[in-house]
Amino acid sequence: MALIARTITSLAEIAAADWNALLRDGAGELHPFARYEFLAALETSGSVSETQGWAPLHLLIEEDGALAGAAPLYLKYHSQGEYVFDHHWADAFERAGGRYYPKLLCAVPFTPAAGPRLIARTDAAKAALCEALKQIASQNSLSSAHVNFIQHEDEAALLRAGFDIRHGVQYHWRNRNYASFDEFLAALSSRKRKAIRRERRDALASGLMITTMTGKEITLAHWDAFWIFYQDTGSRKWGHPYLTRAFFSEIAQTMPEQIMMVLAQRDGAPIAGALNFIAHDTLFGRYWGCTEHHPFLHFEVCYYRAIDFAIARGLARVEAGAQGEHKIARGYEPVKTASAHWIAHPQFRDAIARYLEQERRSVSGDVEYLEDFTPFKNG
Repeated sequence: MALIARTITSLAEIAAADWNALLRDGAGELHPFARYEFLAALETSGSVSETQGWAPLHLLIEEDGALAGAAPLYLKYHSQGEYVFDHHWADAFERAGGRYYPKLLCAVPFTPAAGPRLIARTDAAKAALCEALKQIASQNSLSSAHVNFIQHEDEAALLRAGFDIRHGVQYHWRNRNYASFDEFLAALSSRKRKAIRRERRDALASGLMITTMTGKEITLAHWDAFWIFYQDTGSRKWGHPYLTRAFFSEIAQTMPEQIMMVLAQRDGAPIAGALNFIAHDTLFGRYWGCTEHHPFLHFEVCYYRAIDFAIARGLARVEAGAQGEHKIARGYEPVKTASAHWIAHPQFRDAIARYLEQERRSVSGDVEYLEDFTPFKNG
């Protein structure tokens, strides 16, 4: 049967079960950020909308009336909240007389974590998604189509479709079958091991109590406290928080089994917290905030408690988000990330391709260099 591509301007136009059926892996697991409930909460909460510069335009591939492929897609009127920075591309294109925005973006908003982007039952449906991205951009005179934080299995399909690959660097913790945090520390050099123990001890020196909670253990009061932390961080980093309070309320109801919160309290009052999302083999650290500053508390709440949780759950990785070379000293190792880009204008496309070739070499060199600074005994 022929594959038919169409777009929708709201996830409410399709059933959650149809979207998630495409997404489930062999074990029936759902990636937390690509699942219907997460993406739908962004829309219904007002966190993404055309007013916010994220106009939903989700791409569907249908075969004989059934959903065969899907991609979270947005018409973007700026480059904020993406964590793959193309502002200098936009500046160059517009100085040359072009119009860079709006552009087409396949991504999970505000989420620098690799995951399913081309969600498809078959290779043919995945190829159709790639071609449809280019067709939508061309037919609507858009400057470009981008697919951010792709998984390795999507890279080949995007390359075949004429997209160029861009690499970045993040820092992930890898579980080498550790039975405990102490066993992880034993793999580090003596100096780094002592430094982490001192940081963990000093983080609690003020008599703080730190609790790790999942699912329904996280109460409304906990969410209210976390919202205050998130607002503080968002206003300092981005000028205003990307996500609304309603977003957190909705995911607390629709996907609690994939949520983990770390909460720090002093004298029973919450003063800091971190929000994490659980996949079948990975813990994703996403949001952090505090109302009081204590030495090393950020490292304890965001990094060390995440490692504790991953070891206890037998998870393979902790992905702690974008940037942060300071994570290396805490046992997080440099890892390449990938995104894919298609530029409609042929000459500009060639210029970007040359730039990306040089950038990929630079990123590879950076990763090799950073690997020498990992705290492991053989590092």
